Amino acid sequence: MKLPFTVDLKDKVVVVTGAGGIICSHLAKACAACGAKVALLDLRKESADAAAAEILAEGGVAKGYEANVLKKDSLEACHELVLKELGKCDILINGAGGNSPKATTDNEYAELDDATKELKTFFDLDQGGVEFVFNLNFIGTLLPSQVFAPDMIGREGCSILNIASMNAYTPLTKIPAYSGAKAAIKNFTQWLAVHFSHIGIRVNAIAPGFFSTLQNEKLLWNPDGTPTARTGKILAATPMGRFGVVDDLVGATLFLCSPEAASFVTGICIPIDGGFSSYSGV
Repeated sequence: MKLPFTVDLKDKVVVVTGAGGIICSHLAKACAACGAKVALLDLRKESADAAAAEILAEGGVAKGYEANVLKKDSLEACHELVLKELGKCDILINGAGGNSPKATTDNEYAELDDATKELKTFFDLDQGGVEFVFNLNFIGTLLPSQVFAPDMIGREGCSILNIASMNAYTPLTKIPAYSGAKAAIKNFTQWLAVHFSHIGIRVNAIAPGFFSTLQNEKLLWNPDGTPTARTGKILAATPMGRFGVVDDLVGATLFLCSPEAASFVTGICIPIDGGFSSYSGV
């Protein structure tokens, strides 16, 4: 793959959760291209294996692992395998996350006549769905950090990178659980950066703006492939006038993971949003 620049991650062990997905598999490839040995963790091992195979085909070092970020025993078992096969974790990228239709409303605004419409409103949100989304994003970041960060204590060049979202700054309509969870990730990043500051572990985050992925395609595109009204609103509020692509995330990721480039950087969250967070709408 073509990198915007390279950093020295030679012989570093990079653990990536959610690595079977489009975004995190791409970040894993970028780390491997910089010399890292990459452990790709995903609930769907076949997806992690497929991404690892692509890295191996390009001459990198990678291995796929099955892991459930919501179960500590699953992560601990995976950790033992990573230790045995690749070594101690130097860099953890917490990429597992996502949303669910059960935690999404149909309407952006509550209206007086909602009871007469066939809508899933705020009052209809499924508790289990909300809990799943919050746990997948927040607990799914906390538990891997508990399991893999002990490898980093007292060692040079170690860090954690969390994946937040522009939802962390301003909540989006329709997705209250996902917005709340990503706000929690941003806050947790700051908390953990302070907590780990005396033992040599940097903790940062990136906040992707709008990317068209499998996770949000039904919100952005109609069944016939035409853009939804929501897509029109997003692009109108994004000064650069487009959705992000996975390559847009690589530079910030490599910068924050680099022990040399970001040695005095901890507790920050970098927006990668095409100017969305800067635009007031007028």
